[in-house]
Amino acid sequence: MNVSLIDTLGTDLTVVNAARVSFDKESTWDVVGYEDEIFPDSRTIAQRPIEVLKKGDEKLINFLAEHNHWSPFAHPQLQFRIKAPIFVARQLGKHQVGLVWNEISRRYVDSEPEFYFPDKWRKKNPDKKQGSMEDEFVDLTFAENCTVKSVVLNCLNLYTAMLEQGVCAEQARMVLPQNMYTEWYWTGSLYAFARICGLRLKKDTQAETRLIAEQINQLVSSKFPVSWKALTKNK
Repeated sequence: MNVSLIDTLGTDLTVVNAARVSFDKESTWDVVGYEDEIFPDSRTIAQRPIEVLKKGDEKLINFLAEHNHWSPFAHPQLQFRIKAPIFVARQLGKHQVGLVWNEISRRYVDSEPEFYFPDKWRKKNPDKKQGSMEDEFVDLTFAENCTVKSVVLNCLNLYTAMLEQGVCAEQARMVLPQNMYTEWYWTGSLYAFARICGLRLKKDTQAETRLIAEQINQLVSSKFPVSWKALTKNK
């Protein structure tokens, strides 16, 4: 499973100025020094300013998050490419507001699928209708583990045979299991991804889904350090 940050729009300063425009105000970065920037093509070195938010702007961001003034956080945008099993993708696909999703389609793609197999089988949580025990596992026999992989391989072989016989990909795909990897572009606002991570980083989230949320959390925190901390610290 993998999350790649493809593109971003805006910075912490975008959040600040989206809020300050209400009073016809605009803030700028605070330059705290300079660092060398090397240009490989020309082999020249230039001085690049080190820019940080002003203390007042940090306080504003924290105020906005604390009092749920969410709209300024909806202006910055992020775009990810994510690879995960179908059963994880379908959980995350429930989040719709402020987000756009485009996924690989096996109507058009007939390359050989990849499949996810867990290292360990978690034990069912007896207190919940769904969920698992994070630190308790079921030891399947060698034969049972082989059967799991054999079932998936049989599905793959059937899928391949159907394609070779001329069955259209949009129908042949129906025999593929939910542990097949899929990939998608996921674009949305800073606020939307904060809401997702607020829910999907919780301990009762399925572990595989939480792995995706953890990667998103790490990537976004490096791009929007002040806003992301403010949005997620109480979630």
